[in-house]
Amino acid sequence: MSILKKALSLITGDPAQVLTMPKDKKRPFKTLSERELLQLESEIGSKLFGDVPAGHRREFFCLDEKTWIWYEEWLDPKTNKPDRRTVRYEVHANGILKVQEGARYSFITGAELDNLLAATTMYYEQVMRGVYKIDPATGQKIL
Repeated sequence: MSILKKALSLITGDPAQVLTMPKDKKRPFKTLSERELLQLESEIGSKLFGDVPAGHRREFFCLDEKTWIWYEEWLDPKTNKPDRRTVRYEVHANGILKVQEGARYSFITGAELDNLLAATTMYYEQVMRGVYKIDPATGQKIL
């Protein structure tokens, strides 16, 4: 064992573990970056609309207080090429604007609006409980 490795093992423990990420998933969310928190939230959001089909990737998350994102990607069975769709829902004073590539921007109504409102409510409740460990009804920490 070289002197450097020996010194490193005395200071830090096993030198093979020095540059690896900790495997403990119980670390508090305060240590997570905003991006990591968004990924955790999106994982919950992706399941709100049922199971994600095999070969698909889905994300649904709140980007900021006025923007919701739905993203889905899959392999097109006809062309065998990757395909994707992103829908952005923007909250405005006069309604919720649906923005997607290649389509007219329009304010959503009816069943689509009802479904989005239900999804955002479920998202909020599940993210508060699952990611932040807070009861969404009381705002109190869940022990």
